[in-house]
Amino acid sequence: MKKTMIASLFIFLSFNSYAQDKYLRSVTETQELSKDIVSLFKENKISESFEKLTPYWPLPSNEIESLEEKTMKYLNIIRDRFGKPIGTLKVKNETIADIAIRETYLVRYQNTAIRLIFTYYQNEYGWVINAFKWDDSFEKEFE
Repeated sequence: MKKTMIASLFIFLSFNSYAQDKYLRSVTETQELSKDIVSLFKENKISESFEKLTPYWPLPSNEIESLEEKTMKYLNIIRDRFGKPIGTLKVKNETIADIAIRETYLVRYQNTAIRLIFTYYQNEYGWVINAFKWDDSFEKEFE
């Protein structure tokens, strides 16, 4: 009985540890979310950007929080070394039939740019964020 209670509690907690609880209903909504996140990154509003991503991202909450902390740290370093943000640019939009979308953006700084990549996946309920990453490897966009 005690083992059953512990197992049940563990299963219940594991379901609640995932952040995702909403779905985007259309491609337009995915595009709007991406634009909002890029704008928030440009303004260095990282916590707000992760708050907007979290409801649509089926990733454990603790992993999202860890990514948020690292992002805040590194973007502050980028800003200190490469200047203030000066703009954003949508680089490309890629699709796999009607089940996946990948959008790539740049946030331009005075002396460099960072790349933000959003990958959305459509399941039976709507669109979710399958992956989100940012890096300073915008030169890969020349390939």
